Amino acid sequence: MTAIPDPELRIPAIPARRSRWAVAGERILELVIRASGFSAIFFVLAIFFFIFREAAPILFNENFKIVEFLTSTKWYPTSEMNVRYGTWALTFGSISVTALAMVIAVPFGLGGAIYISEFSGTKQRETLKIVIELLAAIPSVVWGFIGLTVMSKLIVDLTGTPIGVNLLNGGIILALMSIPIIVSIGEDALKAVPDSYREAAEALGATRWQIVWRVLLPAAKNGLLAAVLLGIGRAVGETMAVLMATGHAVHIPGGLLDSVRTLTANIAAELGEAAVGSPHYRVLFLTGVLLFVITFVVNLTADLAIRGVRRGGR
Repeated sequence: MTAIPDPELRIPAIPARRSRWAVAGERILELVIRASGFSAIFFVLAIFFFIFREAAPILFNENFKIVEFLTSTKWYPTSEMNVRYGTWALTFGSISVTALAMVIAVPFGLGGAIYISEFSGTKQRETLKIVIELLAAIPSVVWGFIGLTVMSKLIVDLTGTPIGVNLLNGGIILALMSIPIIVSIGEDALKAVPDSYREAAEALGATRWQIVWRVLLPAAKNGLLAAVLLGIGRAVGETMAVLMATGHAVHIPGGLLDSVRTLTANIAAELGEAAVGSPHYRVLFLTGVLLFVITFVVNLTADLAIRGVRRGGR
């Protein structure tokens, strides 16, 4: 008796051989991608090597005291009688301005990301995203002019302080510069949460706010934390805006209306006037090394925090 072949039976197709050109092209593309990945590490190390090379002569000078450099508030690099290189006031200025900026930027940034992702309509969402991208594209020197001319007058009128360029002015300007980054990255993190999470919560009778608070924020916590940390990095590394909006005074601020000077603003203001190879020139590069270390500590802390959040969510 002859067996009747099953019409549903399908013979798997034999994959065709790839040509030598296709294999070679794939390998070349793989090498290019790998080289691009390692180039980021190379460039970071090269930048740090250049900064440290310029700072090394003063760092290993027997007359230079690293403890005084880190803890003293006296910054007199051009004094003829008693030269002092104390950066604690500059470091505290950078930390205080960044902290104030994040206190303002994080609630508004995350709130804006939640609204754009979950509450706005399609046309409104696209309009708001365009506006956010335009805000992110404004140059820092323009923000500095806004702080110097507009924000300073508002602070003087509202608080009665004689000078409007101060810690409060710099914190507000840095917050306005950081919010677009937090909103953009935070909105992407919320959109990356699968729709099945939202549908399951709605099926259980959860309101929209309950979905955001109980479902979306825990699910997108890694991306939201990354958005906040990118905002912190934007604030720490900013130069021109804080140079123009903070008053540029070297001292520990006693309140929000006191003027401050940051590490980045100090480098930008004095590096062009320092003679190449002079102790002042070397100390400014050493300040850059200090700023590099602070940024590294922030990134390392962020990485450890994200890993802890991931482990806690398992």
